[in-house]
Amino acid sequence: MQVTRRGLLAGAAAGGGLVIAWWLMPRSYRSPLVPARGEQVFGAWLKIAADGVVTVAVPQLEMGQGITTLLPQIIAYELGADWRQIAVEPAPVSGAYANVPLARQWMALWDPAFGGLSPASDDLLAVRFAQSARFNATAAGTALEAYEMPCREAAAAARAMLAQAAASRWGVAWEECEVENGFVTQGANRASFGELAEEAAAETPPDPPPLRPEPPREKPLPADVDAAPAFPRIDAPSKVDGSHRFAGDVRLPGMVFASIRHGPSGAAELAGYDKDAAAGIRGLAGIVESKRWLAVAADTWWSAETALAAMKPKFRTVGPVNSTDIEARLDTLLTSGEAHVIAETGFGGDALQRVDIGRRYEVEPTYAAPAETATATARFEDGRLDLWIATQAPEQARIAAARAIGIATEKVALYPTPAGGSFDARLEHDHAIEIALLARELGRPVQLVWPRRDELIRARPRAPYWMLLGAQLSKGQAGAIDAMRVRIAAPPAAREFGKRLFGNLTSMAAIRETAGEPDPLACAGAVPPYQIPALLVEHVPAEIGLPVGRVRGNAWGPTIFAIESFIDEIAAKAKREPLSFRMSMLGSDVRLAACLQRAAQLAEWDGGADQSGQGLACARLGDGPDAPRIACVATARQGEGGVRVVRLSAAVDIGRIVNHDIARQQIEGGLVFGIGIALGNPVRLRSGLPEMVDDGALGLPGLTDCPEMRIEFMASDTAPADPGELGPVVAPPAIANALYSATGLRLRRLPLLSDGI
Repeated sequence: MQVTRRGLLAGAAAGGGLVIAWWLMPRSYRSPLVPARGEQVFGAWLKIAADGVVTVAVPQLEMGQGITTLLPQIIAYELGADWRQIAVEPAPVSGAYANVPLARQWMALWDPAFGGLSPASDDLLAVRFAQSARFNATAAGTALEAYEMPCREAAAAARAMLAQAAASRWGVAWEECEVENGFVTQGANRASFGELAEEAAAETPPDPPPLRPEPPREKPLPADVDAAPAFPRIDAPSKVDGSHRFAGDVRLPGMVFASIRHGPSGAAELAGYDKDAAAGIRGLAGIVESKRWLAVAADTWWSAETALAAMKPKFRTVGPVNSTDIEARLDTLLTSGEAHVIAETGFGGDALQRVDIGRRYEVEPTYAAPAETATATARFEDGRLDLWIATQAPEQARIAAARAIGIATEKVALYPTPAGGSFDARLEHDHAIEIALLARELGRPVQLVWPRRDELIRARPRAPYWMLLGAQLSKGQAGAIDAMRVRIAAPPAAREFGKRLFGNLTSMAAIRETAGEPDPLACAGAVPPYQIPALLVEHVPAEIGLPVGRVRGNAWGPTIFAIESFIDEIAAKAKREPLSFRMSMLGSDVRLAACLQRAAQLAEWDGGADQSGQGLACARLGDGPDAPRIACVATARQGEGGVRVVRLSAAVDIGRIVNHDIARQQIEGGLVFGIGIALGNPVRLRSGLPEMVDDGALGLPGLTDCPEMRIEFMASDTAPADPGELGPVVAPPAIANALYSATGLRLRRLPLLSDGI
């Protein structure tokens, strides 16, 4: 009989509290790190070699966000190491690296029945789940929240152990020793980390670890100052010279290369193919067919791809997905579908006695389109699977691969590789399932690389959102909002994603199981940062037949686009200046007010007057005291070829800054991603397939399309927050408001130029 967590909890409820007490007991884990020759292990986070090199284990996927620099930087600072002696290795999947904040945030996805009983019980359940499920997923900007303190504590313990070893040599108290720049010193005594590592590893660290008085911190720089980073990115040199090893760079003896064809979105099934058409292609190593895909392996990937093209696989689809059908469905549900209350403040919906201004906003599906398509390498021998793959959820990928070929999860060894971009696409594990099946069927090592068309076909885009916003305005103060209602028609995207990630369901099964369910996570951002006396947010769950998932910005993108566009429209109706109008509603949010003022200064804000081409937007991602904030002013100008965005000026508050250079890169990259969402081309579906299947068709911004950027961070003592989601959510409404200022046209649909201008 298989023992499940839910069964244990049910047994505890029926027969007493012993079982649940056991399940909730704190756990300790041996270090999963394996020392190489001459290395000594110091807990789960670092090793020190005889030559003084400090190797840091990083349990998060490096996908361009710089996490393989941030966590080592924290350890180097707390340990007292020289940055030049820091090395990095991917951490193995282990409960020692549990991402508890993300487990807490996603509790509704993995434990909808028991979550929400109380904050204390939720925290306890999240800790236990994250540890027991070896949940160290990379998502939602939780890396610093989850891992900064464990890294500091591990490094502080190792620093104390090094000092203890040195003190034993010199006959002094270890507290008298100083540890800096890779050396332990005391007066004239001096020893390197490498000299002390073996002796230090045998010491017992003090409990609690002696943390340095101040956490790692970098001061924000003015927008126009470009200083050399104190901690340059570790991954930059290898990415520049091409030696950085991704999943596609893995080479194994006897390995073959595979390409693949997937059917249209939905429940497509392989109907047939012309096997004989590939007979003349040299180097073919095998054909593997599944219910929903066809793959070919060959000596080279190009040979495999050529064979697939010649074989012309055909797929059978029942009820194919079309963009026009999706829009019609959302249009109907927006006005007549059953709504569920997600948030209500003040007198809620009862306060809205009339609608003085109402607007409708539409957001089409958004695709992640990472530079590196889904890629994985695998070897299946003697009942064991070795898997080299870029994944944001490694344990869930292991489980999915094991189930696909009928082996125990413990028989799967997963070697994490970096991703060439992800934008949350690598939270999905289809390619882990496919590569496991290919390795088993072919009986030899194989590398799978999805063609670009399949990355688009198989992707789960960010869900489409159709939104109605209405406001009742004060009769005594121009433009003041007395009550506001937000009605959202969108799929329960987060719940659907959770069924795939944690339940290992197929896309269509996940859609069926979540049909009609309200989804608060899919409505994130619908509660504005403004103090509005009465607010009602409603969700109309929409079943659209298109599998949807997470893409950078997630629900914050559509909802903040609608909110910030609507606020601008109210200001225009009341003839209020957009900046002062927002400031008047911020209440006690001094941090967001400071961002708005500074962004306006950076942009030389002129009040957003007609034809000025300036548009303003702001965002706060969350309700807690440490939630990150951003304000952005977009400047658009008429030029050859029409209106262009020529400048983005942003002021950002992400709390204490750990690495200023990486934070700036994240904001810049996020703003460019937001430009693509705002001004790119929509992906239109016909019979379940994109009408155009290459990245060029997406209209993504190139280097010449990127405007001047002025970015400044606000000084703050709050806990550090991740900046990666801020740019994508604030750029589209700022650009929409700028285009309105420049042209007088109000564009209420993303992408903004979906219907021309």
